[in-house]
Amino acid sequence: MARAIAVLIGSPGSGKSTVGEALARRLGADLLCTDTEIEKRAGKPISDIFIQDGEEHFRALEREVVAEGLHAWEGVIAVGGGAVLNEDTRRDLADHHVVYLQVEFGEAAKRVGMDVARPLLSGNPRTQLRKLLNERLPVYEGLATVTVPTTEYHPEEIVDSIVSSLPEGPQATGKAEK
Repeated sequence: MARAIAVLIGSPGSGKSTVGEALARRLGADLLCTDTEIEKRAGKPISDIFIQDGEEHFRALEREVVAEGLHAWEGVIAVGGGAVLNEDTRRDLADHHVVYLQVEFGEAAKRVGMDVARPLLSGNPRTQLRKLLNERLPVYEGLATVTVPTTEYHPEEIVDSIVSSLPEGPQATGKAEK
């Protein structure tokens, strides 16, 4: 079984995609952003999947993509914020280096932008975001091998923290043994 170098988890606005790209670049590895892969497979944005096919369909696609990544990806994985709510995903994450990107509510709200189409933030986006953060916080913390704060940090500073937390070995550098 292949192993990801690091799996990034966190709420919307925590920086998973941005930090994931920077971390993969630093390590000379590839990034699997599960939300991007879901959109690619479905041929439409996540917001359209929610509206046209429903959340249950989205979660099934998400589980499939995340499971495949956790079992076969050798680079960096950025997992959608709600993927960790799936019991099978939590079990699969148990033997990975899981990095929880922690973000304060105010910063998450700024980063997410309240005008962006995010299905789980419909209605009152600030209230919905706060609710998501509160519900998911114990799950993120429980799964984390390491917690890295992202509020008021530049992505490269966050990458420095993640790299210093990586276990020793060829995967920590992103280079395969010859």
